[in-house]
Formats: sequence, C-alpha cells, structure tokens
Amino acid sequence: MEFLRNYIDLIIFLILGIMAFIALWCVIERLLFFRKINFTNYKNQEEFDNAISENLTTMYIIYSNAPYIGLLGTVIGIMVTFYEMGLAGNIDVKSIVIGLSLALKATALGLLVAIPTLIAYNALLRKISLLSSTYRINQND
Repeated sequence: MEFLRNYIDLIIFLILGIMAFIALWCVIERLLFFRKINFTNYKNQEEFDNAISENLTTMYIIYSNAPYIGLLGTVIGIMVTFYEMGLAGNIDVKSIVIGLSLALKATALGLLVAIPTLIAYNALLRKISLLSSTYRINQND
C-alpha cells in the first residue's frame, strides 16, 4: 500500500496526460490534413472516407476510457485512505474527508481529458460528414 499511496496520483496523472497529448495531437493532425485535402487524389468514395476518418478511433478510445482511468485512481485513493485509517486505529472525520477529496481529483482529471476530446471528436465527425458529401457531389459532376 505504501507504493500506491506514494505513486498512484503520479501514475494516473501520467496516463491521463499522455492520453490528453495523443488526443490533442490527433485533433491538430486532422485539422492540418483537412486544410490541404485534394479531392482528386482519391480514386473512390471508400478511399476518401478512409483517409478523412483516420485517427478518429484513437480519439474515441481516449474519450470513452479517460473517465475510467480517473475512476480507477479515485477507487485506489479511497482504498488507501481506508487502509491508512485502519492502521491508525481511529476514525477522524478530517482525515477521511481530506483523503476522499484528494482521491476525487483523479476522476476530475479523467473528465477533464474526456470532455474536450468528445467535443473535438464530434466536431471532426461532422466535418468528415460534410467532406464526404462534398466529395460525393464532386464525383457526380
């Protein structure tokens, strides 16, 4: 438990930080790709759709799993708090509240990663839908 008490926040924050960085990278990459897109480079609708929807799966995985990573940090933080209270042999309301509030920061960070990623994912999905329709219209002309 000593290892968990000392390093759980660091581990969870590191994982969520990496997830946030990857999500941001995917969004920037997609936006840059959309700015230089050329419809004539693609042979058919399927090839075009595959190209414009690249990296969306990664963003989906991040926004759907970041809250769970945060929740895992919270659960472990609560476990450590109760373990330490059991070892101390006394129930002090102050230590319980402080321990629980510190544990909840992992859930908050998980949501802080997931919510902007979900917003960006939905915005990119809409842009992809519009680009796909535009490609279809251009191919029919």
